[in-house]
Amino acid sequence: DRPKLFMISQNESMWASIAFCLAVIINLLVVLFYPFGDSIGDLSPKLSVIVWTTMGMSLLMILKMPQPRGYMAFAASTVVRLVYSIGLISTLWLLGALQLLNKIIFLVGFLGNRGIFYKERIRTSDTVHLTVLLKQREFLYHIGYLIVCCMGMFVHEFFYSVLLLDIVFREETLLNVIRSVTKNGRSILLTAVLAIILVYMFSIIGYLMFQDDFLMNVEKAAENTKTPASLGAGAAATVGGVLSTVGSVASKNQLASAARPDDNTAPTIKPSARSFDSFFGKIYSGVRTPDKKCNTPGEASDVAGFSQLEIDTNEREGKERSCDTLLMCIVTALNQGVRNGGGLGDVLRYPSSKEPLYAARVVYDLLYFFVVIIIVLNLIFGVIIDTFADLRSEKTTREEILKNTCFICGLDRKEFDNKDVTFEEHVHREHNVWDYLSFIVLLQVKDPTEFTGPESYVNQMIQSDDLDWFPRLRCLSLSEEDGETEQNDLRILRDQLKHTNVLVEQLSDQLKDLKAKMMEQRKANQRRTILSGQSTQ
Repeated sequence: DRPKLFMISQNESMWASIAFCLAVIINLLVVLFYPFGDSIGDLSPKLSVIVWTTMGMSLLMILKMPQPRGYMAFAASTVVRLVYSIGLISTLWLLGALQLLNKIIFLVGFLGNRGIFYKERIRTSDTVHLTVLLKQREFLYHIGYLIVCCMGMFVHEFFYSVLLLDIVFREETLLNVIRSVTKNGRSILLTAVLAIILVYMFSIIGYLMFQDDFLMNVEKAAENTKTPASLGAGAAATVGGVLSTVGSVASKNQLASAARPDDNTAPTIKPSARSFDSFFGKIYSGVRTPDKKCNTPGEASDVAGFSQLEIDTNEREGKERSCDTLLMCIVTALNQGVRNGGGLGDVLRYPSSKEPLYAARVVYDLLYFFVVIIIVLNLIFGVIIDTFADLRSEKTTREEILKNTCFICGLDRKEFDNKDVTFEEHVHREHNVWDYLSFIVLLQVKDPTEFTGPESYVNQMIQSDDLDWFPRLRCLSLSEEDGETEQNDLRILRDQLKHTNVLVEQLSDQLKDLKAKMMEQRKANQRRTILSGQSTQ
């Protein structure tokens, strides 16, 4: 009744392939030409001839011998011609509009294949309703795909990069890679929590015993005094105001330090390791002041237990303390320790063997390496690898079953060995899956008052979710062949019985002849005996 809807629904996989190809082309243009300038120049005459020739040859190939290569060549040459004819921005808009239109067509076919546009959907109880469809992940995924297409057109071109993740949805192997992480997500999450707890404990030990060994090599970014043009006038004013405020505060601190009297009555500065003042600012710049009196203004600037000279020396060497607070130790242990193959010992200061805590430091580095790197991380990797192996084994088993077992009757391929009907003929002609599906669809669209006896029986079985109407472990071809085999065996037995009867009759006749000959011989012997007795008398 609806040929256009049938055509769209029938080619659902084709629309999905076109969507992925368009996503690849759009992202290639973004990669090659971003940031977009006012003009990309003109195409040289030779290249223009090559592009036009490619377009013509590929179009001719499509008309005569439609193949995927011809479509790809025509699409590539057309895009190149459009880029140099109407401009890059216009080409992206055109491709984005085609992508959006193609996805809308795909959604129409997707809904059509699930019975949404069926005119008697309300009467049929087992047809998928829209409310049920909205709960399906596949439908929500395609709606999200459509939203990303709109964002790529109207917000920014970088959103088109998200469309490339469709390859995970299209390829079952990549989907199994994602499932290997999500299937046992609880186990992986609990193991990761255990790793964080262990790192937290090692961070406490490092903070208490090896605080001065947490010296990280840093490369400071080059200072840029110019405000970027992209910030705009408002952002530039905000940045300028912040810098002015910081400068004024620094000047006041310098004046107060210079006005401080130079005597020995200055108060003692106590450790501030547990201070929460300027919390986020101290994550990577927190300090610990020594437990001593500040005799001079220069000494008052000593921080973290060492002098300003040591600070300047570390800065010149490109090193920075990263464990002046417990939070800094935790962040360093997570960021640097977990990411390095040798653990936290690879990034800490290399101690001298003459230091008093050298042995403790060796034990600390080895424990972190064995517990966190070798045991905990490998537990996480092992769960992921085992899950992926199980999924791959399930996929292989499922493919073997579908390849060597009939989907309808469940008979194995070996059942058709040395038979007149092969397994391929049985699957494609006798128990064709699409024939059964067409029959079920016929029952859905046919008026129940016009059902025949078998159709009424099958429809009732379908309504009650009963599969007994499928021929389980039997088929007509093997039944007929088995019947013919039995008749042949009976015929052979009958012939053998006839032959045996003939042999028995022949043996009976021979036995009779032998008996008659023995009787004659006995009579001859008796006569000979009588004659010999008379001659002696």
